[in-house]
Amino acid sequence: MKAHDGMYIDGEWRPATGPDTIDVVNPADEQVIGRVAAGTAADVDSAVRAARAALPTWAATPPAERAARLTALRDALEARKDEIAETVTAELGSPLKLSQNVHAGLPIAVAGVYAELAATYAFEEKAGNSTVHHEPIGVVGAITPWNYPLHQIVAKVAPALAAGCTVVLKPAEDTPLVAQLFAEAVHEAGVPAGVFNLVTGLGPVAGQALAEHPGVDLVSFTGSTAVGRQIASVAGAAIKKVALELGGKSANVILPSADLAKAVNVGVANVMSNSGQTCSAWTRMLVHRDQYDEAVELATAAAAKYGERIGPVVNAKQQERVRGYIEKGVAEGARLVAGGPESPREQGYFVSPTVFADVTPQMTIAQEEIFGPVLSVLRYEDEEDALRIANGTVYGLAGAVWAGDEAEAVAFARRMDTGQVDINGGRFNPLAPFGGYKQSGVGRELGSYGLAEYLQTKSLQF
Repeated sequence: MKAHDGMYIDGEWRPATGPDTIDVVNPADEQVIGRVAAGTAADVDSAVRAARAALPTWAATPPAERAARLTALRDALEARKDEIAETVTAELGSPLKLSQNVHAGLPIAVAGVYAELAATYAFEEKAGNSTVHHEPIGVVGAITPWNYPLHQIVAKVAPALAAGCTVVLKPAEDTPLVAQLFAEAVHEAGVPAGVFNLVTGLGPVAGQALAEHPGVDLVSFTGSTAVGRQIASVAGAAIKKVALELGGKSANVILPSADLAKAVNVGVANVMSNSGQTCSAWTRMLVHRDQYDEAVELATAAAAKYGERIGPVVNAKQQERVRGYIEKGVAEGARLVAGGPESPREQGYFVSPTVFADVTPQMTIAQEEIFGPVLSVLRYEDEEDALRIANGTVYGLAGAVWAGDEAEAVAFARRMDTGQVDINGGRFNPLAPFGGYKQSGVGRELGSYGLAEYLQTKSLQF
């Protein structure tokens, strides 16, 4: 049982201003494993004031020194790698191997990327008779989700610090314990007081207070499109910049020339990873009509292998949401070929790996983000039909294309309305920009593109 009754504000742990707390529940066994303070608007205000006071000095700190602090942060996270993995497994329910490789390993790599970028980024450049300065935008309010809890924290905080910004972080209430570990690592890394601040709490209270606070210059949010709209509305009233990484309904397009078995197996693995709780997951598999039946058979067999290999979804509400979508898929006429709405275990928030066939583009399960281990397999007539289906949702976060010829896959990918496309199973790249078209968000994360989100531009003419 891990109990934290305070907030990390201005370089120290302070007691919360209110008496309320939030229980942290292990979704695998439904047991309370921790408790954190439920921050109030007063706590947020204290954190923003600390960030505001620290901003001038941190913004003026030479990039090389900011890089040194980020390197120290990466090292502090590396030293806590096992504890991070165990913590994420406990509060998110992900299998330990996934927690070690992804939930702990990826953030450490991203922190290293920004340590290097802080030292090498061109914060000043020439443009004709002007000198262009890229300066920190100011105080950042970072609101992060529960599905990749530490990765999303690092993907926001590290570039903000590299840019010279100060930060107030409000992590997801379902997974706050790993955020506490991150704050400890920041402190150990010697990041000056007030540069990074942590306020745990509920979204409608602490999150809203952070988004509305007049002392915040940029709100960076990852989560649902519905909440993203609310944040954009609040920020818009204050003419405040937002960076939004929202929902997705990504298409996995398998062209007739592709290696069908490989494309299907990798596609199923992509959807089932992290119990389907990945905004960029390829939840729509598009297969040519002549290969459709074979693809469904392959997907059904592949899904069966994940019955005991995936963890639970994050909480009871999410479990009911996913099961509700499965029931709606059946009600709308999709053919259930694997899984179903029944919970596979008596305890824990588990959902069976589920595959639907005979899904049409208009069905709810083909249009709305489910955020669980549910795959829809759709058939297409020809390449233009596949493109129409792939682009036929309000989202545009990610996707995949498979073809026997790489040039053929690239040509199709270039016509997809989405921010990132994997070609024939291309590996995730933490240097590449990540973000969406349409209602999947505004702005980009990762690499130099993520750093640029936290900068504003000033030109001096000579």
